[in-house]
Amino acid sequence: MTTQDHEEGVDLTLSSEMTPREIVAALNRYIVGQDEAKRAVAIALRNRVRRQHVTEDLRDEIIPKNILMIGPTGVGKTEIARRLAQLARAPFVKVEATKFTEVGYVGRDVDSIVRDLIDVAYRMVEKEHIRRVRPEAERLAQERLVELLAGGAPEEEATSGFPWPMPGLGGTAPDTTPVETAAADQQRHEEQVRQYEKVRQFTAQRLDLGELEDQEVEVDVEETSGQNLQIFSPQGMEEMGFNMQEMLGNLFPTQTTTRRMTVAQARELLTESEAQRLVDSAAIASQAVERVEQGGIVFLDELDKVAGREGGMGPDVSREGVQRDILPIIEGSTVQTKYGPVDTNHVLFICAGAFHVSKPSDLIPELQGRLPIRVELDSLSGEDFRRILVEPENSLVRQYTELLATEQVTITFSEDGLTEIAALAQEVNENTENIGARRLYTLMERLLEELSFEAPELKGQEISIDLDYVNRQLGDLAGDEDLSRYML
Repeated sequence: MTTQDHEEGVDLTLSSEMTPREIVAALNRYIVGQDEAKRAVAIALRNRVRRQHVTEDLRDEIIPKNILMIGPTGVGKTEIARRLAQLARAPFVKVEATKFTEVGYVGRDVDSIVRDLIDVAYRMVEKEHIRRVRPEAERLAQERLVELLAGGAPEEEATSGFPWPMPGLGGTAPDTTPVETAAADQQRHEEQVRQYEKVRQFTAQRLDLGELEDQEVEVDVEETSGQNLQIFSPQGMEEMGFNMQEMLGNLFPTQTTTRRMTVAQARELLTESEAQRLVDSAAIASQAVERVEQGGIVFLDELDKVAGREGGMGPDVSREGVQRDILPIIEGSTVQTKYGPVDTNHVLFICAGAFHVSKPSDLIPELQGRLPIRVELDSLSGEDFRRILVEPENSLVRQYTELLATEQVTITFSEDGLTEIAALAQEVNENTENIGARRLYTLMERLLEELSFEAPELKGQEISIDLDYVNRQLGDLAGDEDLSRYML
């Protein structure tokens, strides 16, 4: 929660935020099982809210309890962290530890984690500001559209400053006085203005009624001549490269290009343009920094791949160095970004890894101490696979049913069919490589491949995905271990 929230009078009482039980219930809508991990992240999220209500002298002393999730691939580690960030409406970034290398080797700098996070936060806050000013931006865009369609306002005609005729210059005719000429010009101009206002009103009415949506207009669009300029900077110097691109881009003048488009397209373009003028980029940057510092969440995956003590040579030479580089970010440090310095003391880090070969104890002691909460996620059983197929709101069964419904093909999954799919997923995982719930994606795609191909010719039909259908499509593949290694 930010200072801006206090200024706008948002309800920040504990009762206004989700309780741990409600957080777990919300996660249950998308993730099957893994109750221990859900409880851990729910407590961590609730503690962030609690921290905002302690006395100010203690608030900065309470640091988040970072979490280490241990479990095989495909059991829900990433999904839990991603859904948690959505519930918290917090800046969230997922990174793999294997992308980073020790300073001095080829690879990304760990500070880029924070820079990526602040970029996410800036876009998040910017969308909120644009949403707030959008009604005013739409009004201004509508006015610009009326001007484009009705033409510009009539300009008052300039008259010569000489009251007598002169060769090559306008002047007052001999039979009229300067006062009479000025009065006639003024009357003519007022009539033109009245006519223009009538055209504007009529055009505005037709715009409001949607009668001009398909009419084409010419819109002036600002384009920077250096917009395609690219800077290729060394790995680990992404921020320097970006700032160099901004600096060189500002050397090029802004050019205006006239584009022809429909009124509907022009309205959206003009609304975005007006909204960008109405928002304050400095205020957005300030709020983005505060939001990252108070509520940012980093999901650091594949941590087990950089576990292990220094070998001194070979491909593992920078493993411990990566851990030592990551350590200051997790401990709390200040990282310079293009939006200003960002303090990571209260950023929540959720780390994860399978730890099949290495163990959490292989991490350097300092890093282990910064991951006090350890959660072990369970491997998925056949019953878990079956629940994953139907229970989540975005379940695979629902996705494929809705996809084929667009072709007017109705598919239904029988109980024995779903049970067989889950059993096959478990069997293939046991016989080949255990990739968790991701195996269901492979099986479902193979199961419905023929039906998806022929769907346009099957309009109006109802097809049941029962045990016989599953065995016919998948039985031979699942039974042949060599085939399943390559096909499933």
